Amino acid sequence: MVPPALAQEAPIAAPPVAAAPVEHVYVALTTSAGVIVLDLDKTHAPLTVANFLKYVDSKRFDGANFYRAMHIDWGDQPNGLLQGGLQGVNVLPPVAHEPTNITGISHKAGTISMARFAPGSATADFTIMLGDIPSLDAKPDSDNPDTRAGFAAFGHVVSGMDVVRKIWDEPRSATKGDGVMKGQMLEPMVKIVSARRLAGPPTAP
Repeated sequence: MVPPALAQEAPIAAPPVAAAPVEHVYVALTTSAGVIVLDLDKTHAPLTVANFLKYVDSKRFDGANFYRAMHIDWGDQPNGLLQGGLQGVNVLPPVAHEPTNITGISHKAGTISMARFAPGSATADFTIMLGDIPSLDAKPDSDNPDTRAGFAAFGHVVSGMDVVRKIWDEPRSATKGDGVMKGQMLEPMVKIVSARRLAGPPTAP
C-alpha cells in the first residue's frame, strides 16, 4: 500500500493534447487518361494550397498538360515523378516557398509538390511522386540554398495513382527537353481536361 503522504504527492498525468484537425481540400484532375483526385493539406501548407486553388477556381488548368515523366532507377520501383501545368503561360505571381521542414509533408509516393526554379518562384506547375524521393525534402543544414529549401509539397493523391502511372509510362521524346529534362518530355503530352474542387473525398466503389 502507498503511504498517504506519498500518494498525495504523486503527479497527476496531463490529458493528451489532441492534434489540430487538418483542413482538407479535394480536387479532381480529369485527364485524357482518367481522373486523379488530390487531397490538399490546407492546414500545413496554406499558401501553396491557396495558390493551387486559384488556378483550379479560375479554370486555368483546363487544357493544360502533363508534359514530363522523370524515371529514376533507385528506391522502390516504379520511382520518379510526373510533371504538369501551364509551362509559364497565363500564370499568376509566384507563391512564397513553404519548405517541408515547416509543413511536415514529405515527398512520398503519391505526394503532390510544386515545380520551381529558385525557392519562391513556383507558379502553376506541379509534380506527383511515383515513389519516395526524400532528396526533394528541405535540408535545413545544407550549405546549398537550393537543397536547404527543398520543394514545397502540399498534398497527395487519394484516387487515381493508376492513372498517374499510366501517364508516367507514356512515350518520351529522346531529344526534347533542356538540361536535366532532356529525354523526359512526354510525346505526345497528356491533356488535363479540367480541374475542379470536390465536396469531399472520393467514395469507394
